[in-house]
Amino acid sequence: QVQLVESGGGLVQAGGSLRLSCAASGRTFSSYAMGWFRQAPGKERDVVATISRSGGSAYYADSVNGRFTISRDNAKNTVFLQMNSLKPEDTAVYYCAAVEGMGGWSTFRSENSVNYWGQGTQVTVSS
Repeated sequence: QVQLVESGGGLVQAGGSLRLSCAASGRTFSSYAMGWFRQAPGKERDVVATISRSGGSAYYADSVNGRFTISRDNAKNTVFLQMNSLKPEDTAVYYCAAVEGMGGWSTFRSENSVNYWGQGTQVTVSS
């Protein structure tokens, strides 16, 4: 069993930055590929970024590529999402997700593949 707890959301002006954190319980964190999803009001939840178990591979949605960076610290059981040059359209609830095993981008595209979810953290970008 893995519990995921996000933090770091908040209100920021367009052009600003936020860093989200997701702390995982348990001693098998490095066994899971990790990802960040987001859900804007009235829209479906979509994957934003994923990172492999070792942290050696990362993938991004086109809408955030070049602005967001996903990273992880396996010693601290934590995954991060650094968000720069934020836009009002980045406003959403952001969720941390864990997939056991390799868990590449295509795996995270199917929400049914996600083994564990965090509770979400609100990010609001004002114009």
